[in-house]
Amino acid sequence: MSKTGSSAGSTEVTREVLEQFEGYRRELCAYAYRMLGSSFEAEDAVQDAFTRAWKAYGSFEGRSSIRSWLYKITTNVCLDMLDGPQRRARPMDLSGPSSPDTPLPPAQPDYVWVEPIPNGMAFGADPAEHASAKDSLRLAFVAAVQHLPATQRAILIMREVLRFSANETADMLTMSPASVNSALQRARATMSKVQPDESGGYDESDEEQRKLVDGFVKAFEAYDMDTLTSLLKQDVALSMPPFELWISGPENVARFMVTTGHECRGSKMVPLAGANGLPAFGHYKPSGEPGVYVPWSITVLELEGDRISGLHFFLDTDRMFPLFGLEKELRV
Repeated sequence: MSKTGSSAGSTEVTREVLEQFEGYRRELCAYAYRMLGSSFEAEDAVQDAFTRAWKAYGSFEGRSSIRSWLYKITTNVCLDMLDGPQRRARPMDLSGPSSPDTPLPPAQPDYVWVEPIPNGMAFGADPAEHASAKDSLRLAFVAAVQHLPATQRAILIMREVLRFSANETADMLTMSPASVNSALQRARATMSKVQPDESGGYDESDEEQRKLVDGFVKAFEAYDMDTLTSLLKQDVALSMPPFELWISGPENVARFMVTTGHECRGSKMVPLAGANGLPAFGHYKPSGEPGVYVPWSITVLELEGDRISGLHFFLDTDRMFPLFGLEKELRV
């Protein structure tokens, strides 16, 4: 074969291999997100895994599927990244609720918090796959998993979320199946103590839930606290990472909104494709210039039946607005 032909063939192989890798990007990103609790770290982990896989592709002998092989490499990347005591959390995992007129405490670094993930990064086009993945991408579930040591975390996700067999999981982690099963039992025991109930879900096909979300947007943009509180569950939680403070209960939420949170008055909510399988918005606040609004938060709602159970305002807009494809300014 001529050099030209060889080069063309090599280019074709490269394209084919990369296309195979890309076909698994979303599910690997969702897996890395569950492991790491950060969209940004998950994206970095998958890119690193693809780089490692590309370099090692010549030695891939097909003893496992490409999918399992990529999961093995991604797991190793995540375990390397988790080599330390820090675990991400939600504000409600760190302390009790605050008084609604409490001044905001100092902001904590971004690595302290479980962050949202855009639906487009985590879900494929298959609605059935979307539905089955939702529960394990809830903010509360991801926060609960952070309580597990890194290897137990990987085993729990592989076995109970991704449904890999004990043998497949053992191969990916270079362990025995018996050790995998033992670690899974320990992980389950921990999760039984820290995992919250199954509330907080959203079904796009549920007309009542869609009306609930629409009602929230109208009430919030009008800053109508009477209507807003009527939509909230009695134990609703409001959080605002990077602040450790969080608020519980409809009356306290309303009071917080008109005191410490008064800068939200007059805001605009731009609907997003969703985050963590939940309704999400790009939240812009008035800039002081008529008709011009500036980033305030990525706002994620948790729902339980016909009420809102969680209001989560992620304020790190410099990082998160580009992640969700939002502009730095809104003009209306």
